[in-house]
Amino acid sequence: MAKDDGSLPAKTSSTAGSVEDFLRKVSEMPAASTEGRGRLVFAMDATASRERTWREASRIQEEMFLETARLGGLDVQLVYYRGFNECKASRWLSDADSLLASMRKVDCVGGQTQIGRVLRHALAGTQKQRVNALVFVGDCMEENVDDLCAVAGELGLLGVPLFLFHEGDDQVAARAFAQLAKLSGGACCRFDASSPQQLKALLGAVAVYAAGGRKALVDYGRRQGGIVLQITHQMKG
Repeated sequence: MAKDDGSLPAKTSSTAGSVEDFLRKVSEMPAASTEGRGRLVFAMDATASRERTWREASRIQEEMFLETARLGGLDVQLVYYRGFNECKASRWLSDADSLLASMRKVDCVGGQTQIGRVLRHALAGTQKQRVNALVFVGDCMEENVDDLCAVAGELGLLGVPLFLFHEGDDQVAARAFAQLAKLSGGACCRFDASSPQQLKALLGAVAVYAAGGRKALVDYGRRQGGIVLQITHQMKG
Protein backbone atom coordinates (compact mmCIF):
# COMPACT_ATOMS: atom_id res chain seq x y z
CA MET A 1 0.00 0.00 0.00
CA ALA A 2 1.26 3.46 -0.81
CA LYS A 3 2.57 5.53 2.07
CA ASP A 4 -0.31 6.95 4.06
CA ASP A 5 0.02 9.64 6.70
CA GLY A 6 -3.42 8.86 8.11
CA SER A 7 -5.08 12.07 6.91
CA LEU A 8 -8.35 11.81 5.05
CA PRO A 9 -8.66 12.99 1.46
CA ALA A 10 -10.34 16.36 0.97
CA LYS A 11 -14.09 16.10 0.54
CA THR A 12 -15.08 16.22 -3.09
CA SER A 13 -18.83 16.58 -2.82
CA SER A 14 -21.10 19.32 -1.58
CA THR A 15 -23.02 18.88 1.64
CA ALA A 16 -26.12 20.19 -0.09
CA GLY A 17 -28.88 17.75 -0.94
CA SER A 18 -30.49 14.95 1.01
CA VAL A 19 -29.26 11.52 1.96
CA GLU A 20 -32.12 10.13 -0.11
CA ASP A 21 -30.80 11.89 -3.23
CA PHE A 22 -27.36 10.50 -2.63
CA LEU A 23 -28.61 6.95 -2.12
CA ARG A 24 -30.67 7.27 -5.29
CA LYS A 25 -27.51 8.14 -7.22
CA VAL A 26 -25.74 5.12 -5.77
CA SER A 27 -28.65 2.83 -6.68
CA GLU A 28 -28.47 4.07 -10.28
CA MET A 29 -24.81 3.17 -10.69
CA PRO A 30 -24.21 0.26 -13.08
CA ALA A 31 -23.69 -3.20 -11.64
CA ALA A 32 -20.26 -4.81 -11.66
CA SER A 33 -19.01 -5.56 -15.13
CA THR A 34 -19.13 -9.15 -16.27
CA GLU A 35 -16.42 -8.59 -18.91
CA GLY A 36 -13.00 -10.02 -18.11
CA ARG A 37 -11.83 -10.97 -14.62
CA GLY A 38 -13.43 -9.48 -11.55
CA ARG A 39 -11.28 -7.52 -9.06
CA LEU A 40 -11.96 -7.86 -5.35
CA VAL A 41 -10.23 -6.17 -2.41
CA PHE A 42 -10.28 -8.69 0.47
CA ALA A 43 -9.67 -6.68 3.64
CA MET A 44 -9.34 -8.06 7.16
CA ASP A 45 -8.71 -6.74 10.64
CA ALA A 46 -5.50 -8.49 11.75
CA THR A 47 -5.41 -7.14 15.29
CA ALA A 48 -5.05 -9.59 18.17
CA SER A 49 -8.77 -10.31 18.61
CA ARG A 50 -9.00 -11.52 15.02
CA GLU A 51 -6.57 -14.45 15.19
CA ARG A 52 -9.16 -17.22 15.19
CA THR A 53 -11.17 -15.76 12.33
CA TRP A 54 -8.01 -15.07 10.33
CA ARG A 55 -7.14 -18.77 10.53
CA GLU A 56 -10.65 -19.76 9.47
CA ALA A 57 -10.64 -17.34 6.54
CA SER A 58 -7.28 -18.74 5.45
CA ARG A 59 -8.76 -22.22 5.35
CA ILE A 60 -11.86 -21.35 3.37
CA GLN A 61 -10.76 -18.57 1.00
CA GLU A 62 -10.52 -21.04 -1.89
CA GLU A 63 -14.31 -20.74 -2.15
CA MET A 64 -13.89 -17.28 -3.66
CA PHE A 65 -11.95 -18.64 -6.62
CA LEU A 66 -13.96 -21.82 -7.12
CA GLU A 67 -17.28 -19.99 -7.31
CA THR A 68 -16.02 -17.49 -9.91
CA ALA A 69 -14.16 -19.75 -12.33
CA ARG A 70 -17.17 -20.15 -14.63
CA LEU A 71 -17.82 -16.38 -14.54
CA GLY A 72 -14.45 -15.43 -15.99
CA GLY A 73 -12.26 -15.62 -12.90
CA LEU A 74 -11.25 -13.34 -10.08
CA ASP A 75 -8.22 -11.32 -9.01
CA VAL A 76 -7.96 -10.65 -5.27
CA GLN A 77 -5.84 -8.20 -3.33
CA LEU A 78 -5.35 -8.95 0.36
CA VAL A 79 -5.37 -5.84 2.57
CA TYR A 80 -4.91 -5.95 6.34
CA TYR A 81 -4.01 -3.76 9.28
CA ARG A 82 -2.52 -4.59 12.65
CA GLY A 83 -0.21 -3.31 15.39
CA PHE A 84 0.85 0.34 15.43
CA ASN A 85 -0.05 2.13 12.19
CA GLU A 86 0.65 -0.93 9.99
CA CYS A 87 -1.61 -1.36 6.98
CA LYS A 88 -0.46 -3.38 3.98
CA ALA A 89 -1.71 -4.65 0.65
CA SER A 90 -0.54 -7.63 -1.38
CA ARG A 91 -0.11 -7.70 -5.13
CA TRP A 92 -3.16 -8.78 -7.11
CA LEU A 93 -3.51 -12.56 -6.85
CA SER A 94 -5.30 -14.80 -9.32
CA ASP A 95 -5.39 -18.17 -7.53
CA ALA A 96 -6.23 -19.62 -4.14
CA ASP A 97 -2.73 -20.94 -3.41
CA SER A 98 -1.16 -17.50 -3.80
CA LEU A 99 -3.74 -15.89 -1.53
CA LEU A 100 -3.30 -18.59 1.08
CA ALA A 101 0.48 -18.15 0.99
CA SER A 102 0.07 -14.41 1.59
CA MET A 103 -2.31 -14.97 4.50
CA ARG A 104 0.00 -17.51 6.12
CA LYS A 105 2.74 -14.89 6.36
CA VAL A 106 0.58 -12.65 8.56
CA ASP A 107 0.42 -12.90 12.36
CA CYS A 108 -2.28 -11.00 14.22
CA VAL A 109 -0.92 -8.20 16.42
CA GLY A 110 -2.78 -5.96 18.86
CA GLY A 111 -3.73 -2.50 17.70
CA GLN A 112 -6.59 -0.18 16.80
CA THR A 113 -8.76 -0.29 13.71
CA GLN A 114 -7.61 1.39 10.50
CA ILE A 115 -10.69 0.96 8.35
CA GLY A 116 -10.30 4.45 6.90
CA ARG A 117 -6.94 3.55 5.39
CA VAL A 118 -8.45 0.43 3.82
CA LEU A 119 -11.27 2.41 2.24
CA ARG A 120 -8.97 5.14 0.94
CA HIS A 121 -6.69 2.50 -0.55
CA ALA A 122 -9.64 0.99 -2.43
CA LEU A 123 -10.74 4.45 -3.56
CA ALA A 124 -7.30 5.28 -4.95
CA GLY A 125 -7.05 1.86 -6.58
CA THR A 126 -10.37 1.95 -8.41
CA GLN A 127 -9.56 5.39 -9.81
CA LYS A 128 -6.67 3.70 -11.65
CA GLN A 129 -8.31 0.38 -12.57
CA ARG A 130 -11.83 -0.70 -11.74
CA VAL A 131 -12.34 -2.53 -8.46
CA ASN A 132 -15.65 -4.41 -8.50
CA ALA A 133 -16.15 -4.79 -4.74
CA LEU A 134 -14.50 -4.62 -1.33
CA VAL A 135 -15.15 -7.15 1.43
CA PHE A 136 -14.13 -6.36 5.00
CA VAL A 137 -14.14 -8.78 7.93
CA GLY A 138 -13.85 -7.31 11.42
CA ASP A 139 -15.31 -7.09 14.90
CA CYS A 140 -14.97 -3.46 16.00
CA MET A 141 -14.67 0.15 14.84
CA GLU A 142 -12.58 2.73 16.71
CA GLU A 143 -12.62 5.60 14.19
CA ASN A 144 -14.78 8.60 13.34
CA VAL A 145 -17.81 7.12 11.59
CA ASP A 146 -18.56 10.36 9.71
CA ASP A 147 -15.11 10.28 8.13
CA LEU A 148 -15.57 6.66 7.11
CA CYS A 149 -19.01 7.37 5.67
CA ALA A 150 -17.57 10.13 3.48
CA VAL A 151 -15.17 7.69 1.83
CA ALA A 152 -17.84 4.96 1.59
CA GLY A 153 -20.03 7.43 -0.26
CA GLU A 154 -17.28 8.18 -2.74
CA LEU A 155 -16.80 4.48 -3.35
CA GLY A 156 -20.54 4.11 -3.89
CA LEU A 157 -20.53 6.82 -6.54
CA LEU A 158 -17.72 4.97 -8.31
CA GLY A 159 -19.72 1.74 -8.22
CA VAL A 160 -17.62 -0.06 -5.60
CA PRO A 161 -19.97 -1.60 -3.01
CA LEU A 162 -18.70 -2.49 0.45
CA PHE A 163 -19.57 -5.87 1.94
CA LEU A 164 -18.89 -5.75 5.68
CA PHE A 165 -19.00 -8.95 7.68
CA HIS A 166 -19.25 -8.32 11.38
CA GLU A 167 -18.19 -10.85 13.98
CA GLY A 168 -19.40 -10.44 17.55
CA ASP A 169 -21.86 -8.16 19.32
CA ASP A 170 -20.15 -4.74 19.30
CA GLN A 171 -23.09 -2.41 18.65
CA VAL A 172 -20.90 0.56 17.68
CA ALA A 173 -19.34 -1.53 14.92
CA ALA A 174 -22.71 -2.97 13.89
CA ARG A 175 -24.22 0.49 13.37
CA ALA A 176 -21.13 1.83 11.60
CA PHE A 177 -20.83 -1.15 9.26
CA ALA A 178 -24.51 -0.90 8.33
CA GLN A 179 -24.10 2.79 7.42
CA LEU A 180 -20.99 2.16 5.34
CA ALA A 181 -22.70 -0.65 3.44
CA LYS A 182 -25.78 1.45 2.70
CA LEU A 183 -23.85 4.49 1.52
CA SER A 184 -21.75 2.39 -0.85
CA GLY A 185 -24.64 0.36 -2.22
CA GLY A 186 -23.34 -2.82 -0.58
CA ALA A 187 -24.44 -5.03 2.30
CA CYS A 188 -23.63 -5.80 5.93
CA CYS A 189 -24.05 -9.15 7.67
CA ARG A 190 -23.21 -10.49 11.09
CA PHE A 191 -21.68 -13.96 11.18
CA ASP A 192 -20.91 -16.44 13.92
CA ALA A 193 -17.20 -17.26 14.25
CA SER A 194 -18.14 -20.72 15.52
CA SER A 195 -19.73 -21.47 12.13
CA PRO A 196 -17.04 -21.31 9.40
CA GLN A 197 -19.66 -22.28 6.82
CA GLN A 198 -21.32 -18.88 7.26
CA LEU A 199 -18.13 -17.01 6.44
CA LYS A 200 -17.44 -19.39 3.57
CA ALA A 201 -20.84 -18.65 2.03
CA LEU A 202 -20.46 -14.90 2.52
CA LEU A 203 -17.01 -14.74 0.93
CA GLY A 204 -18.26 -16.85 -1.95
CA ALA A 205 -21.18 -14.49 -2.48
CA VAL A 206 -19.02 -11.38 -2.70
CA ALA A 207 -16.60 -13.09 -5.05
CA VAL A 208 -19.49 -14.08 -7.31
CA TYR A 209 -20.71 -10.47 -7.33
CA ALA A 210 -17.24 -9.13 -8.15
CA ALA A 211 -16.89 -11.54 -11.06
CA GLY A 212 -20.43 -11.60 -12.40
CA GLY A 213 -22.47 -8.70 -11.05
CA ARG A 214 -25.91 -8.64 -9.42
CA LYS A 215 -27.47 -11.36 -11.56
CA ALA A 216 -24.74 -13.83 -10.65
CA LEU A 217 -25.14 -12.88 -6.97
CA VAL A 218 -28.89 -13.48 -7.08
CA ASP A 219 -28.35 -16.87 -8.71
CA TYR A 220 -25.78 -17.77 -6.05
CA GLY A 221 -28.17 -16.65 -3.32
CA ARG A 222 -30.91 -18.90 -4.65
CA ARG A 223 -28.56 -21.87 -4.60
CA GLN A 224 -27.06 -21.17 -1.18
CA GLY A 225 -30.02 -19.70 0.70
CA GLY A 226 -29.49 -18.95 4.39
CA ILE A 227 -27.21 -16.07 5.31
CA VAL A 228 -26.40 -15.23 1.69
CA LEU A 229 -30.00 -14.08 1.18
CA GLN A 230 -29.28 -11.21 3.59
CA ILE A 231 -26.84 -9.86 1.03
CA THR A 232 -29.14 -10.24 -1.96
CA HIS A 233 -32.04 -8.60 -0.14
CA GLN A 234 -29.91 -5.61 0.92
CA MET A 235 -28.53 -5.18 -2.59
CA LYS A 236 -32.08 -5.09 -3.96
CA GLY A 237 -32.95 -2.42 -1.40
